Amino acid sequence: MDGFLNVLKPPGMTSHDIISFLRKNLNIKKVGHLGTLDPGAAGVLPICIGKATKLAQYVVSQTKMYRAEITFGFSTDSIDKFGHITSVTPVKVLEQYKMLEIENAFKGDILQIPPIYSAKKVDGKRLYQYAREGKTIDIKPSLVTIYDINVISYEAPYKIMFDVKCSKGTYVRALVRDICDYLNISGYMSMLIRLSVGSFTLENSFTLEEIVDGKYKIMKMDDVITFPDVCLNNDDYHKIVHGNPVKNRYIDTDNEFIKLYSPEHSFVGVGKVADDRIYVERLLFGADG
Repeated sequence: MDGFLNVLKPPGMTSHDIISFLRKNLNIKKVGHLGTLDPGAAGVLPICIGKATKLAQYVVSQTKMYRAEITFGFSTDSIDKFGHITSVTPVKVLEQYKMLEIENAFKGDILQIPPIYSAKKVDGKRLYQYAREGKTIDIKPSLVTIYDINVISYEAPYKIMFDVKCSKGTYVRALVRDICDYLNISGYMSMLIRLSVGSFTLENSFTLEEIVDGKYKIMKMDDVITFPDVCLNNDDYHKIVHGNPVKNRYIDTDNEFIKLYSPEHSFVGVGKVADDRIYVERLLFGADG
């Protein structure tokens, strides 16, 4: 079994729990997830199975969309309801123009400090490991992109719900923290749903119950990878599958990833076009298929 499975992760399970569930119920060994979701979060969790695990890096870079809720009144060290309270402030009714200010202030390229309770590695160690040990650490900000952010509801004075479209590496909890700092009100992320990761959406996801009942569909590897197609001739195909570059006689582009196909149009991996040549990036199959 090779391909991608779009799982609708329920709240209360870790991403690793989902992997264990799939290994047991689908009787598969080679399986991984594409981008961790917090245990309390729900939504789209793309899963790679078999040879698709070789393509993970080309999927996790795709644009993501989330729906998040902020509850005002207190903040926690984990920026969600599961952490220890770190600050309490009175709530206040926000003027409507503040919603537009939020959208304008956080759209575009921004520097973001990841939450201390996160899986990001610093010096070979997860940040949450430092936090659990009570150690303070200097966390360098990361450059992320907020393509769009829209406040969709405000239940004055306690809750704001917003949708955000963002780049790989964006922490929505960190965005919640920064919005609260901007508004000068304590708050935490009280809900998070991942709506999409590239072509993985809520609409084409499957619940764990559906998977157990066999009511799921594996997405083809080359349907998920969105690079341009290049079908190699016989000579170039045999060079490519042995790791050798070939002259680019197929596509008018440069410094771009492409999907590589055999002369029979079987998907064989990912290449890159540079300096009028095609180089191997990742092969799924050998010369013997």
